Amino acid sequence: MILVTGAAGGLQGSTGRHVVDLLLERGEAVRAFVRSDDQRAAELRKLGAEVVVGDLREISSVRPAMRGVTRAFFTYPVTAGLLDAAAAFAAAAREEGVARVVEVSQLDASPEAATPRMRRHWVAEQVFDWAGVGAVHLRAGVFFENLAVVVAAAGRLALPLGAPDTWIPLVAGQDVARVGAGLLLDPAPADPVCLVNGQMATVGEAAEAFGVEYADVPPEAWAARAMEVYGDEVAVEHLSHLWALFRFIGHGDHPLYRVTESIERYGGRPPMTLREFTG
Repeated sequence: MILVTGAAGGLQGSTGRHVVDLLLERGEAVRAFVRSDDQRAAELRKLGAEVVVGDLREISSVRPAMRGVTRAFFTYPVTAGLLDAAAAFAAAAREEGVARVVEVSQLDASPEAATPRMRRHWVAEQVFDWAGVGAVHLRAGVFFENLAVVVAAAGRLALPLGAPDTWIPLVAGQDVARVGAGLLLDPAPADPVCLVNGQMATVGEAAEAFGVEYADVPPEAWAARAMEVYGDEVAVEHLSHLWALFRFIGHGDHPLYRVTESIERYGGRPPMTLREFTG
């Protein structure tokens, strides 16, 4: 039995939902963890997943969901509660003797990272490592889906990124899910950190792929508009810091600005391009 969180999907890549689909296609037994017993949960049941409803931040929800599980996929949306959820999940996985937890982190997760969210992800990684549950951390670039949300809201790629030649490390949520599913099913030992980056593109090139114009907007104006779109202070905080980081790097080189081989190695196909995603 494989436990998958974030199974209902959402705006931020839907990696959990994609992992459920990939595992079910391969005949695996899947337990899908969702927050609400809604239409999305009903669809998961129709596909053949066992659905459990609960709060990932509550050990009283996570422990029963973990029973009988051998491997698990952990993802948590960009909102408050990441460390509570990671701690509960790691503790329950350790108690159950789970052999591998694949968890979605961020490309530059470190104690010195430029965004609070990335620093929290690094702490979450440490919690999973301390739990001794064979953790593999998927340090992923910016999901294509995040850009799609901006385009859908504004009709253009309106971001505070400065010049059109500012680089963005990008990846499809589906590719992150393919890597996650591959690692869940791979019996071989795996490195604890797996970088997942599918494409380097300038913000101008990204706008072209979506068929819209790029507009550099002031950070304050972007944040105000983002609160209307996301309705979440943590999400806006993280993205504001992230865009500021990319704007600072601009078109310069960075050690993490590389397309990684992990997508083809574990996902079984070359990385999806932004034009494939938008086409």
